[in-house]
Amino acid sequence: MQTITTITELRHALAESRKTDRCVGFVPTMGYLHDGHLALLRESRIRCHVTVASIFVNPTQFGPTEDLSTYPRDFLRDETLCSAAGVDILFTPDAGEIYPAHFTTFVEPGELARPLCGAFRPGQFRGVATVVCKLFNIMQPDFAFFGQKDFQQCAVVRSMSADLDFPIEIVTVPTVREPDGLAMSSRNKYLTSDERKRALAISRALFTAEAAFRAGEREAKRLTDTARRHLTELDQLQYLELVDPDSLEPATSPLGRRTVLCVAAYIGSTRLIDNVILT
Repeated sequence: MQTITTITELRHALAESRKTDRCVGFVPTMGYLHDGHLALLRESRIRCHVTVASIFVNPTQFGPTEDLSTYPRDFLRDETLCSAAGVDILFTPDAGEIYPAHFTTFVEPGELARPLCGAFRPGQFRGVATVVCKLFNIMQPDFAFFGQKDFQQCAVVRSMSADLDFPIEIVTVPTVREPDGLAMSSRNKYLTSDERKRALAISRALFTAEAAFRAGEREAKRLTDTARRHLTELDQLQYLELVDPDSLEPATSPLGRRTVLCVAAYIGSTRLIDNVILT
């Protein structure tokens, strides 16, 4: 595995793949890797000849009061995991490499960035769209892999990629969970033992609503009420919404063939998100 820190080096390393038409897969991460990230890497290895992973804690998607400075980092561990997972190139730029002095251009993602997390974290998806756009331009991969847990992020990236004519297939990989159901997240590290137990209310609520849907329930309010009853242990529920998977607009009853139930909540000072696709 090559570990590369500059754009020039990365483009040079990928030049040979371009000459021989080898398929390139890309997995963007902010590091502190877990099994969810490794699932993305495995999917890239299955589909592509060359797998590139990036580790970059993107400052433009954090608000002024958010956890940029304390976001968990363990580069040596991440590098070891990437190597063991068969990554061919690990790209680890610093902020100055991605956002050089006098950087002024940003990507505005539009309506998909406004609901759900966008309503509570203004500017987050502007930062996501900008950094992903830059990384796509730098690497020009054939495939890019994202996790379903960040459902809104996947929708924003897919829309941006289509709107800006990137010839890249965006692949969404199902959420990887702990054995007890908690969605894997780098931020789970922040949870105390008690908070970790209480966080299970999130997946429990989603799974209960999913079971009701499979049993035939199609009324949106009854499904969200079913889920909400399991969320009393949370310190703050930001949203619990049934949305259309393409537009992210609120779903209407009776529900159609495919709907997404999304949730964001605080356990202590830790913000967690999760979702299930009802289909």
